[in-house]
Amino acid sequence: MAPSVLVTLTGRDRPGLTSALFTALAEVGDESAIEILDVEQVVIRDRLVLGVLLRSGVGSDRLRALAAQVGADTGMQVDVSFGTAARDLTEHRKSRHHVIMLGRPLRAGAVGGVATAIADIGGNIDSISRLSDHPVTSLELMVSGARSGPLRTALTAAATDTGVDIAVEKAGLHRRGKRLIVMDVDSTLVQGEFIDVLAALAGCGEQVAAITAAAMRGELDFAESLRTRVSLLRGLSTEELDQARAAVPLTAGARTLVRTLKRMGYHCGIVSGGFTQFTDPLAASLGLDFAAANTLEVRDGRLTGRLVGEVLDRAGKAHALTRFAAAAGVPMSQTVAVGDGANDLDMLKRAGLGIAFNAKPAVREQAHTSLNQPFLDAILFFLGISRYDVESADTEEADLLAERD
Repeated sequence: MAPSVLVTLTGRDRPGLTSALFTALAEVGDESAIEILDVEQVVIRDRLVLGVLLRSGVGSDRLRALAAQVGADTGMQVDVSFGTAARDLTEHRKSRHHVIMLGRPLRAGAVGGVATAIADIGGNIDSISRLSDHPVTSLELMVSGARSGPLRTALTAAATDTGVDIAVEKAGLHRRGKRLIVMDVDSTLVQGEFIDVLAALAGCGEQVAAITAAAMRGELDFAESLRTRVSLLRGLSTEELDQARAAVPLTAGARTLVRTLKRMGYHCGIVSGGFTQFTDPLAASLGLDFAAANTLEVRDGRLTGRLVGEVLDRAGKAHALTRFAAAAGVPMSQTVAVGDGANDLDMLKRAGLGIAFNAKPAVREQAHTSLNQPFLDAILFFLGISRYDVESADTEEADLLAERD
């Protein structure tokens, strides 16, 4: 096998540099003299780093002379290093994973801690790119040579040690396929708990809040605790339901998350241990594809203190995710679930990617990954979608609307 050669070009970026290097390579020997194996190029501010891995039958002195000539012509630094043989790139790309880091701020020590954890299990960081610089800083690392289980274990520990959010996804076509995202509602898609607002209107706020908190921590049976709380709401009017609905705002970034994923062909749904009187209007306003929740019984314009039908509990949420995926024709491996409470755990575990959003410790420990930022659209970075892509799509849509007007 012909020796492998790494040609690296660095310096101030400008148009024509990539063309200059590859044109020079093409002019060395006959058409079969050089075979391109891999290329990596990155520009940080105005500094270019271009690396070309090739297999060459050309003599080393001639390649060095070529590098010197390209450097003189372009004013760039061009280095050439030789290996005994080109790596088997198929083997190199086995067990590849996307590792996403989020921090606010993201400090050097955190990046170093993650890089060390990857190296300690024999993984290699092939590339790093920035996904966002606001409202959080996020980086995407392409990691090869590490198996999924050990990598997730090592990075879960690294996330705890460094205080950053980390997600791990196996590389492959499924990551880019059409997907389904299903979100919890209370304290996930919206800020706060709808039932707590209703309880305040009914004059039993502290009592209901205490039961809610215990249920979310997994200390109480969800169905039983829900019926107890609902019984305390007896007598509230439908007008007060409307008042409570208006008092619960969306989580920051919720509209951006849904809008962006819908543009990409995702199906979007919500599943809630709360109430359809709240979730149905919310689903309609966001243009969601699916919604499932409990229903408060109303007679003569007032709550009876009872529910209609079976309680949608922890198992019911996981079943709803499966049902939505079947209806959308999406395999479970291509689903994303987001939630914050113990009753979300079955759903988070069943999804291809389960994200604990500002969740209780027990939920963070059992989910695939956790996001501890107040911005719901930061989930996009876990999916490899950059802030630049989101903002560019928004600008393009605004320009199209302006043209129509």
